Amino acid sequence: MRVVKKAEERRNEILDAADELFGKKGFDGTTTKDILDKVGIARGTLYYHFKSKEDLMDALIDRYSNHLLGVAKETSKDKRIPIIERIIRVVISMNLKGGSSKEIMDHIHKPQNALMHQKIKKFIINGITPIMAEIIQDGIEQGIFQTPYPYECMEMIVTYMNTVFDDDMVEMTAEQRASRIHAFIFNAERLLGAENGSLMEVLKMFGGEE
Repeated sequence: MRVVKKAEERRNEILDAADELFGKKGFDGTTTKDILDKVGIARGTLYYHFKSKEDLMDALIDRYSNHLLGVAKETSKDKRIPIIERIIRVVISMNLKGGSSKEIMDHIHKPQNALMHQKIKKFIINGITPIMAEIIQDGIEQGIFQTPYPYECMEMIVTYMNTVFDDDMVEMTAEQRASRIHAFIFNAERLLGAENGSLMEVLKMFGGEE
């Protein structure tokens, strides 16, 4: 007897299969037939849920983004974690690394996917800024930061990070990147009204660069 699944269940099943295949074979190396065979469905069923392989990737990006945002929110609200460590963990939690995540980032950075790249940037700025602003507010209450503009400060900081430290946006040598990282920390301390050198732990976000 043919098994009929609910639309949302079938959609997630297709996404799970694509996620696994993109991680193993890459986006370009995965065909729609691979996905059909993996899920065991007809082509019409696939196209009922997704118009194309690119549409599938877009849905995967949305799913990853929403998951990462959930992790970031959970981390930001954990009062047991010191303020600076919370900031670092939230930023690191938003990084996509390895497996199909790497395929997602490679796909986003292709020239033909500029709109998708812009969508991710918009998601990060609008999604992470309020989360980070709440942490800064906690820091203000603890006397770590002194600023009347926690949200606006984090909007500036997140936007700068999301632009200058995006390899596709600003070309720079390793030496120039290191200089910008230190300048970024120096100026972030002043924006937030933090003690000089108090944000040096933030270097962890950049892989411990010094």
